[in-house]
Amino acid sequence: MHSLEDYGFESGRFGASQESLAADEAIGRVVLVERGRHLLVTDAEAVWSTWGGRQAWETVEATERPAVGDWVVFRLGRTLRVLPRATTLMRRAVGPRSTAQMLATNLDRVFVVTAVGADFSPRRLERYVALVRRGGATPVVVLNKTDLPFDVIETVRIIEEAAPGVPLCMVSGVDADLAALGPHLLPRETVALVGSSGVGKSTLVNRLLGADRQATTSVRDGDDKGRHTTTRRELIRLPNGTLMIDTPGIREVGLVGEIDAVEAAFDDIARLAEQCRFADCHHTNEPGCAVRAALEQGTLSKQRWASHERLRREAEYERRRSDARVKQDTKARWKEIHKGLRERQKYDPKLRR
Repeated sequence: MHSLEDYGFESGRFGASQESLAADEAIGRVVLVERGRHLLVTDAEAVWSTWGGRQAWETVEATERPAVGDWVVFRLGRTLRVLPRATTLMRRAVGPRSTAQMLATNLDRVFVVTAVGADFSPRRLERYVALVRRGGATPVVVLNKTDLPFDVIETVRIIEEAAPGVPLCMVSGVDADLAALGPHLLPRETVALVGSSGVGKSTLVNRLLGADRQATTSVRDGDDKGRHTTTRRELIRLPNGTLMIDTPGIREVGLVGEIDAVEAAFDDIARLAEQCRFADCHHTNEPGCAVRAALEQGTLSKQRWASHERLRREAEYERRRSDARVKQDTKARWKEIHKGLRERQKYDPKLRR
């Protein structure tokens, strides 16, 4: 059995230490979430735990419930609280309400896995990088299936334009050529894999494990689109001590409404904007606009600028929707409080004025 330190625990880093707990409390890390319960690794054994009963589950926001990678305090199979998270990986869930979905937490790095073939998309790559940077982890682009024929120079150019300054690792899961990942796989550090279905995330995990633990399938004939093989998020300890989280394939990469995440993913544009004559430049018709000049000179591609504007508008829209939901929820909560107070006043004369 491995210790909590083997799973990345550092006393005080996550807001708690073993000495600060009550006698019957313990710390564990969530390695799997399944149907309202979660599996914890502890200093003693792996145990299943539940989150505070049905009432707590329904009243707490989905992003605040235990997620894979979380450190929690529990007692007798009941999780009491989630410890502060160092980093998060969160996207906008698919659906009419566009609620946030927590994919994983307490990550050191996130491998943004893409692959050679028809499904290669620099625009989706930009979204993934924004997603990772928004949560505070370090992104690493992993180009898989390099055993297939492709234009190396052009592909690298496209990736570097879509994710400037982000490390790029070119690998082949089929040929087990994974040497480029070595510097990013460190003992006791946590790495998550994200990417579309069919890019080979599960194959990479199997090669790193040295065993076929994750199910894999081939991509569809004709369009290179992948089939979902990983159906749940799970934290796995690799032989070298790295902690790895494989995630189901994501084709719709919705951003949670934070404009800073978009600017971080497009830091090349942010640097250009700093050179504009006016601090509040809208990059339209203002004189001395460095962004417009770069577009005219071809040093900034029109596709990347269009992607930046699209993601920025999306982030602003989601922020406004989130603010509206918060106001609505607060109003409804106070309405319930006042309703309860009126009910109490009927039966308690001391509360009447």
